[in-house]
Amino acid sequence: MGRVITVTSGKGGVGKSTTSASLSMGLAKRGYRTLVIDFDIGLRNLDLLLGHEKRVLFDIVNVMNGEVPLEQAVIRDHRCDSLYQLPGSQTETKDVLKLKKIAQMIDQARHKFDYIICDSPAGIEHGARMAMYFADDAVLVATPELPSIRDTDRVIGLIMEKSFRAMHGLNPVRTHLLINRYNSDNVDDAVTPESIVERLNVPLLGVIPEDQGHVSRAANRGEPVILDSTSSAGRAYIDTVSRYLDEDIPIRLGRNRKRGWRDFFRPGRRAGAG
Repeated sequence: MGRVITVTSGKGGVGKSTTSASLSMGLAKRGYRTLVIDFDIGLRNLDLLLGHEKRVLFDIVNVMNGEVPLEQAVIRDHRCDSLYQLPGSQTETKDVLKLKKIAQMIDQARHKFDYIICDSPAGIEHGARMAMYFADDAVLVATPELPSIRDTDRVIGLIMEKSFRAMHGLNPVRTHLLINRYNSDNVDDAVTPESIVERLNVPLLGVIPEDQGHVSRAANRGEPVILDSTSSAGRAYIDTVSRYLDEDIPIRLGRNRKRGWRDFFRPGRRAGAG
């Protein structure tokens, strides 16, 4: 059975879709059949980041409503045969998402894929709650700014209280913190990785450095930045995928930060674990 990973945050603009694109590509490149689903109804962007925008024929609403089967609606990536995307809808609103229908869709996906990555919209409203409800793992994306950290803390509480696992007495959702847009030369003591981990009490999965030029160029080309070997962000995403797969990879924070960060993260589990 496939494992569901929700990429989420409380604040918009922190890089969730960029993270979803790179994590899904990274897992697929490692040989895992991976499906990434865009839950941002009305404001989808994941198809652009993956370079799939001209190939969209069906979307999550078509599948949810039984108009087409999942296998017909997904887009197979042209660079990696193990990566598939289910786009969000551009014409509907988030209210169209119905829990029972999403449950049926996720159940189908679990039987066909090793990993199902749910790219959540920002905030804690209906669309985000639908994206996180069936999570086995949650990757919480935060930037080193206090508003982002506080909003992430709120999302953690929702996951621990309102997810399927929480409401049915199962093992808790495994939470992972990903700090994005980190600049080791320009970080206040209140928002260092150490202080963020201490405040949120969530294992650190990765730190993605500020690399706006490469990230923007990758987005404009429809190429997940993880494929750019010249990008510091791309290399950090590669390391993040490796840590999720239980590999002992140190977190590099830049020349002015301390080393030895193995104690600050707990790798995730492979599909079917937990």
